[in-house]
Amino acid sequence: MDDADADVTIGPVDLAARVDEALAVQALAFGLSEDEIVVRRHIVLRHLLNPGARAYGAITTTGRLVGFVYGMPNDRTHWWSTIVQPYLRATDNEKWLDDSFVITELHVHPAYQGRGVGRQLITTITDQSDLPRSILSAIDTESPARALYRTLGYTDLARQVHFPSAPRPYAVMGAPLPLRRR
Repeated sequence: MDDADADVTIGPVDLAARVDEALAVQALAFGLSEDEIVVRRHIVLRHLLNPGARAYGAITTTGRLVGFVYGMPNDRTHWWSTIVQPYLRATDNEKWLDDSFVITELHVHPAYQGRGVGRQLITTITDQSDLPRSILSAIDTESPARALYRTLGYTDLARQVHFPSAPRPYAVMGAPLPLRRR
């Protein structure tokens, strides 16, 4: 069976052990350069050391990682929070930084997109959280990812958020937990 036609199983994954596989998926799905992969590798490994950090993967029957999600309870002292906080304050949404589970990364191999893998990954990880809400950031354009997040109950909390070194602006989105189901 070709991997593109294989069934996938969603479950906990040791992302630190599979970081290179995960970043290869992210590079294809998100368009990362080799230099960006090197930088992100260190970021992912550092994030996984945070209290409450967890990761889930989409694994084919042949053991191939074709999607992953990871996140953690938000901490206002983390870099991401310090960048988005003024944007959230300006839209009266700063409270979303407290008692929230952050989806740090969610990526699915292009051959597996549009099959519900991303939906399964994000609902599985957020279902494990005892926090009342979830937040994330996504490139601020109408995209399949933003459409998925909206179907799950995420709404825009702030738009045109500029991260240092990111060429495009982002939107910060939030949703009450558990996420909406179809």
